[in-house]
Amino acid sequence: MSGSNTSDPAAAKADAEPLAFTVHRLDVPDLASPEAQARRTRQGRLRMLLVLAVCAAPVVASYFMYYVVRPQSLTSYGTLIQPTRGLPPALALTTLDGAPVAARSLRGQWLLVTVGPSACDTGCEARLLMQRQLREMLGRERERIDKLWFVIDGGAVAPALRAAIEAKPALTALRADPAALAAWLAPAPGQALQDHLYLVDPHGEWMMRWPVAAEPARVKRDLDRLLRAAASWDLPGR
Repeated sequence: MSGSNTSDPAAAKADAEPLAFTVHRLDVPDLASPEAQARRTRQGRLRMLLVLAVCAAPVVASYFMYYVVRPQSLTSYGTLIQPTRGLPPALALTTLDGAPVAARSLRGQWLLVTVGPSACDTGCEARLLMQRQLREMLGRERERIDKLWFVIDGGAVAPALRAAIEAKPALTALRADPAALAAWLAPAPGQALQDHLYLVDPHGEWMMRWPVAAEPARVKRDLDRLLRAAASWDLPGR
């Protein structure tokens, strides 16, 4: 009817009552507790191990491919040394003029190694020439390889040969006792120590030997593969 009040008294009473809120307490972890500290320590160690694994992976992968897997389709021309032989730290070395050289100074660079007497014959000269040619054939990768000649006696090197080996890029010529050197490098059966060209990796590990009178193009193919496999961890220059 006109002018009558139709409001519901119960609804009006409910509207008039204040709203009530329930606050639940949230537990805040105690970061200073032994459990929290132990958890943070474990997480830190896991992160550190992950970083180390990522950094080491390229080195491990390249060595795994060449020292473990070595698929037959990638058979090398040179002989891979199994296991590799580390540079003897006590190997006595001197310059041609007699100044002592620490064996550990040879680490940090790939080394193309020849061995021979000071009276270098035609075979010795051919190997020294092939060292130079191979390094230049590698193009921009040549800075990752040094040439090394172990002179196995105390005789004088001919002036013309000495001038040739000192021409840029110079060849490193060091005197070494042949018996001590033979404890590290070794020829193929029936061959002499000075008959081969050898390869030493940047860790000082002798890891390859090429045949007598090796073919430069096939040696270069081996070097290309090895340098490519090691490109992720090996840097040019000692």
